[in-house]
Amino acid sequence: VKWFRIAAEQGNAQAQSNLGLMYYRGEGVPEDYVKAHMWWSLAKAQGNEKARGGLDAIKTLMTSAQIAKAQALASEMWEKLNN
Repeated sequence: VKWFRIAAEQGNAQAQSNLGLMYYRGEGVPEDYVKAHMWWSLAKAQGNEKARGGLDAIKTLMTSAQIAKAQALASEMWEKLNN
């Protein structure tokens, strides 16, 4: 998790997708659909196709409030990565 997080926070789409999966499954981190959605959103924005599939699956398990929170977190992280 540590190395995926470091790479993901530097903008690596594969690491972002992997972190999304880890949060989705609760592997090495607590299960957290909001964080999974956030990381997959960032990876998808960079063209990661696995992240696209993850987002499609997780959206069916989340409330609209959770999705909105995840989108807000993804926007914040996107700004941080691109400034």
